[in-house]
Parts: sequence; C-alpha cells; structure tokens
Amino acid sequence: MKKSLRIGAMVATAALATMTLASCGFGGGSGGDASGSGTTLNLLVPSYSDKTQGLWEEVITGFEKENPDITVNLEVQSWDNLNDVVTTKIQGNQAPDIMNGGPFAGFAADDLLYPIEDVVSSGTLADFQESFVEASSVDGVQYGAPLIASARALFVNTDLLAQAGVAAAPKTWDELLDTAKKISALGNGIAGYGMPLGSEEAQAESAMWFFGAGGTFGDEKKITIDGVPENLKAATFMQQMITEGATQADAGATNRSPLMDIFVQGKIGMQVGLPPTVGQIAENNPALKYEIVSMPTPDGSPVALGVADHLMAFKNDDTKKEAITKFLDYYYTSDVYVPWVQTEGFLPTTKSGSEALGGEEALKPFLDLLPSAKFYPSTNPKWDATNAAFKSLMGQIAQGKAPAEVLKEIQAQADAG
Repeated sequence: MKKSLRIGAMVATAALATMTLASCGFGGGSGGDASGSGTTLNLLVPSYSDKTQGLWEEVITGFEKENPDITVNLEVQSWDNLNDVVTTKIQGNQAPDIMNGGPFAGFAADDLLYPIEDVVSSGTLADFQESFVEASSVDGVQYGAPLIASARALFVNTDLLAQAGVAAAPKTWDELLDTAKKISALGNGIAGYGMPLGSEEAQAESAMWFFGAGGTFGDEKKITIDGVPENLKAATFMQQMITEGATQADAGATNRSPLMDIFVQGKIGMQVGLPPTVGQIAENNPALKYEIVSMPTPDGSPVALGVADHLMAFKNDDTKKEAITKFLDYYYTSDVYVPWVQTEGFLPTTKSGSEALGGEEALKPFLDLLPSAKFYPSTNPKWDATNAAFKSLMGQIAQGKAPAEVLKEIQAQADAG
C-alpha cells in the first residue's frame, strides 16, 4: 500500500517468451519440494512494518501444521525493492506462486495470474466486501484477493473545535471552510485544516475532494481528470480553502506524514487520516481529544477513499493450484486473518473480519465507510502515470495556478502514460 507495483509491457513480454521454454509452464520447476515429496509454495510479500515477517511466519507455521505435505517459502522485501525483485523473478522464470502487492492489471493482461475464483473456495470468495471486488477485477474477472484495506476519514481535534466556538464537526464544505477559518484564527501556529498536496500523497487528498463532489478519476478503460465538472468544482474549492487561510501554510509542498505528526501534536484542527493514525495518537499523544467523522461533502453525504492491497496467484504450475487454494482459504479464516490485519493497523476486506472488529470503537467509523468506499482506477494501465501527475502537479493550486489548467496538465501527463 505504500508503493504502487506495475509490470511494463516489455517485462511481461519477456516473461511470456520465457514461459514457452519452460517444460512445466511459467515459473518452471516442480510442485514438489527439494526432497521430491509434497508441494512447495513460494510467497513473496512486502514489509508493512517491523512486525510483518513475524506475522507471516506465524501464519505459515499454523498452515504447515495443518497441511504437513505443503511447505511455504517466505520472502520479505521492502516496498521500494518489490518491483525490481518480482521483475527479475519473472524474467528468470521464477515468479512467486503467491504474491502480496498493489496493482496487478499488467500481470492479468498478460495471462500470468489465476482468476481468484480458481484458487479460493466459494465461501472465501463470497466473504470479500462487495465494494472491493470491482477494484480487484479486470474486465469483470477478479484477479486480486483483497488483503488489507485502508479507508480515509476526517480526524477532528475537538478541543480546538470548542475553542473556536464550533459545536459540532462539519458535514458540508461550507461548514468545513467556516470551521477551519475559525480554528486558524486562534493563532499560535494552529491551522484549521491540514491539506497535504506535496509529493507523498497529493492524489489521496485530491480523491477525497473529487469523490466527495461526485467526481471521478476514471475507470479501468479511461482516465478522466480534466473535463469533469465535479473535479473542477472540487479543485476550485480546495484552492479557496488555501487562499482564505483555512489550511496550513505552503499546502502545495506539504506531505501527509509530517503534517499528521503536527495534527497529533494538537496544532491542526482537522485532517484526513488513516486507521493507523489511531495508534499513532495513542502512542504519541494519548491526551489528544478527537473524533473521527466522514469527510465533508457539498451536500453532507458520506464519502471515503478506499485503498486495498492484494494477494495474487501466478499460473506457474497447475499441480500447485490445490495447495494455493488451501493456503488462501486458511489465511482468510477469521481467526488467522483478523489478528494479522489488526497487528498491522489496517482494516479487513472480508465481511467476517469487519464483524469480528465491529466492537472496536476506534475503528468503527472506518468500518462503517468500507461498503461505500470509492477507489483509484488502479487497474487502468495509465494509473501509475496519473498518480505521479497528481503528486507533481496538484500542489500548483496552492501557488495560485488556475485549477482548470492544473487538471488539464494532469490529464495530459496521464494520457502520455
């Protein structure tokens, strides 16, 4: 979830060429382990935290105990290295059997992945939240098993709200602007609303506003940033928030992570945050008084940006298909899956997982938003270019550039791929 993953056409073509040379299909080798008995699965995952490797080792230990004829080899890489590692493996005819990553459209387009329905039971398939299924599919076929979810919501410093004379968290854009300006007027370095439009996650901040206005980033077929009235409405209001002093200074160059640190310190009235923000507050400023609400929209209807990473299964060797299914079904059982997700500080993508965590008061606002979450068009091959364009260009609205021109430039960069 920290980095996007995409395989270019050149790599995929090379992988397919290699596939034709392998006696046992893409990935080569036998489904058996080194001793010639049983099945070995190779699992490639990124590290979300310093707990990731231990969590996967615990899952594997439990799985192998129940399935002594299956061995799971774990490889943990940083998000920064993951793209290069999987590219090298594919080129060397050694693709993992199961991989945890982000975008998967390039793999699916080159027929390197199993449809998820082929490698999970019907019960596991039906347990995924419907809102995640479309974001896990290409041309109506689900190739990604949603692994972890993150929804975004508005964190509100209730002490600053009270000091500004505001009785309740805003629900509409007009209320948000008014409330943020009143909080900024408190002085002492306090900002009403934290708007990070720097290179870290300008696309996420923008999405909350665009989606809230009824806009869109497009779909798997077409990226649509420019020419969408709702997008322009959102970008224009974002600029208004900045020019009227409702946000922190230099919003166009501010990144989300350091800005959230300032919110945790009690110096920002409102900012969009993630489920892990709850733990960050508990660790660094447990005395902070805050609430979590849906991001305000023009008419007050709820909106959430959903982000999900996936597990995907490569079609290396059909003799491993049954073992892959057993592993995925085991992993997604509530007793195994929920503690894994909880420890990493994210949200479950399954209905049973959401039910299991329903009593967690801090997570409830996020869980309530999941069924209606909207997603990036990450299955579109041009999404990576679009993502990069937002990060490099969207901050220009904070320097006074016309929002229409900024959206036009983002669209051009997205179209160029």
